[in-house]
Amino acid sequence: MPSSTSNPTNFIVKANAKINLALRITGKRADGYHDLSTIFQEIDFYDRLFFQPAEKFSLTTTNPHLPIDAGNLCTRAYQLLAKRYSRQQAFSIHLEKNIPLGAGLGGGSADAAAVLKFLNHAWDLALELNQLEQLAAGLGADVPFFIRGGTQGASGIGERLTPLRLPYDFYILLAIPNIAVSTAWAYRQFQSSDFRPPFDFQQLFDQHTIRWDQFENQFESKVFPSFPQIQKIKEGLLTSEALYVGLSGSGSAIFGIYRDEEAARHAARLLRDVRTVLTRPLKTDLPGDVEQI
Repeated sequence: MPSSTSNPTNFIVKANAKINLALRITGKRADGYHDLSTIFQEIDFYDRLFFQPAEKFSLTTTNPHLPIDAGNLCTRAYQLLAKRYSRQQAFSIHLEKNIPLGAGLGGGSADAAAVLKFLNHAWDLALELNQLEQLAAGLGADVPFFIRGGTQGASGIGERLTPLRLPYDFYILLAIPNIAVSTAWAYRQFQSSDFRPPFDFQQLFDQHTIRWDQFENQFESKVFPSFPQIQKIKEGLLTSEALYVGLSGSGSAIFGIYRDEEAARHAARLLRDVRTVLTRPLKTDLPGDVEQI
């Protein structure tokens, strides 16, 4: 990350997606939000944000369906810091959108976190990571995770985070159908009788083993009946050599976990007419990937 904007250099920032390795709904709060228990995993699949010094802030994007006003989390993140901390140097942002919408991969949240982290350094704000996470929580439930990324257990609405360490590396095959699932709709399908106890992360994996047979995503029970095409993708990957196959977030992306690259590539060949992305889990890497151009 840059420490100053005195040099009118343009910057490119990666905003990595996530998958939910496991997810349960544990309750509903008085404010209407649901509590959850999940494991967020940052992956090497990303949007790119191009920052350029400018007279005033503006946002453009490669996706014509995305808003560029306060309906976009990038705009909200920028305005949040700009209003709180007076800085003369404005930036225009161009968002190269690769992470699909409504896929459960956290693209909008990742983009917002990338804006917060970039401006923290570009404007010399010197905010600590926990301060950035607190600001991020006001933008959306998943945004705090992307401040540090890597592998983290989460509770509450996703804002209470616990760093975790994977005992071994693996390959991830994303299968992304041309379907957008509304997160708000998916949460509305849950009744109090559906709530489950939170995961004990130490039971799911330790320094040697990942117990994939104990992983689950409760959204599958709600999403699959309404979107059988998504369930078919999971069933297809279950015939491969996957260690685990699951829905990410509320979907629509399905992911398979593989110990080696060839098994993942073979699984991709089993899927027809579905976009696939072969990727890897990322470890926490702060302050982030920035390229000066």
